[in-house]
Amino acid sequence: MPCPESQSLSSTSSSIEEGPNNVGGTLNRKLKLLGVLAHPDDESLGFGGTFARYAAEGVETYLVTATRGERGRFGPSGERGEPAEVGRVREMELHSAAAVLGIREASILEFPDGGVDQVAPGVAVAAVVEHIRRIRPDVIVTFGPEGAYGHPDHIAVSQVTTAAVVCAADCKYRGNDPSRMASLPPHRAAKLHYLAWGKNKWDAYQAALRKLTSMVDGVERQAHPWPDWAITTQLDTSAVWRTVWEAVCCHRTQMSIYQRLGDLTEQQQIALWGSQEFYRAYTSVNGGRQRETDLFEGLR
Repeated sequence: MPCPESQSLSSTSSSIEEGPNNVGGTLNRKLKLLGVLAHPDDESLGFGGTFARYAAEGVETYLVTATRGERGRFGPSGERGEPAEVGRVREMELHSAAAVLGIREASILEFPDGGVDQVAPGVAVAAVVEHIRRIRPDVIVTFGPEGAYGHPDHIAVSQVTTAAVVCAADCKYRGNDPSRMASLPPHRAAKLHYLAWGKNKWDAYQAALRKLTSMVDGVERQAHPWPDWAITTQLDTSAVWRTVWEAVCCHRTQMSIYQRLGDLTEQQQIALWGSQEFYRAYTSVNGGRQRETDLFEGLR
């Protein structure tokens, strides 16, 4: 049974209207990409090649970051700072990096760094739904369910984003503020992709940085690659690797971790930033076992 709002959707939004000459409703309008991530620097270190490539192609790129990263490092020796000041500076670094990557808009949800999984699910999902309905992206990218290396914030962002993709398309979903949500018509994104680095990428990344681990409840979690056969999408981002490195360098407070990257050869830099891998978690426009080379496959 159609949503009661379906009439207004057709005239006020870029809702999907399938057809032989209008796959995904993208004819005669710009494609849109939205990344929903956890911390300042995720957009550069994890997804920089993706943002830079598509911005260069003319895709409208958007970023929603859950936290200001106020519990992160804050100086050349990796010391900690006063959380409010750390968050303020890291937010500035995020916007600088986003500008380098060509991101059209970067928003911060103001969730607590290290405590995204403690935010009430209804509140967290509604916050992301608002951005999805307002931006109306064709493709959404986020972390995989393992959170890259078990980071609780990454895992929470993956879960919240996945739920928000479903709720944003539900005409009956009103969140915690029905009057506010009523002004944002439902939107069904065409595709959702999870970051899914394989062994080669993780080997290159950890050789350049360090062993990536996360200590959670007294148990060490560490990165494990996705099996090669599970990677559905591989992007060539070699043309924009220098842009990605420039964006990484915007995060000056974190350079105690990243400073070794500056000593890498061009070949090693390309191994890090010259490709991006994803798992296609949801799609309404394509499928099959053949590996994608474009997040917008089925939409162009």
